[in-house]
Amino acid sequence: MISQTEIKDFDKKFDVVSAFVEHKGRILLLHRQDHKPQGDTWGVPAGKVDEGENFLEALVREVQEEIGLLSKKDNYISLGSYYVRYRDYDFLYHSYRVILKDEPKLALNPKEHKDFRWVEPKDALGFNLIQDEDMCIKWAYGIK
Repeated sequence: MISQTEIKDFDKKFDVVSAFVEHKGRILLLHRQDHKPQGDTWGVPAGKVDEGENFLEALVREVQEEIGLLSKKDNYISLGSYYVRYRDYDFLYHSYRVILKDEPKLALNPKEHKDFRWVEPKDALGFNLIQDEDMCIKWAYGIK
């Protein structure tokens, strides 16, 4: 379950940051390795915030680790934070976007992902997405 408003009895265990990496109106989707939690699903670059990191530092680190893209913190635009409840834990999900002028040469981390696609946001909804990613895409891009 994901919500734009606080969920009753919310008990945050950690924070996650994510980035809609955009180029020419398309977003980057990453195909998770089978052995990862929720393996064989698609999602955007994302990961947990380490202790002592702020959200933007974590975001820059995660994007660089997952796709080899080094981008300045100032390039990211906050899209808001969401309350997420999984069966075993709750966490806050902080969503951002970065718009790239030039298509980057990606260096996928093979431990994390096995493929990538640049897709229109509405077309991303047809992929086997990681849990709740569909709602994040709809909220970010005003899709009904």
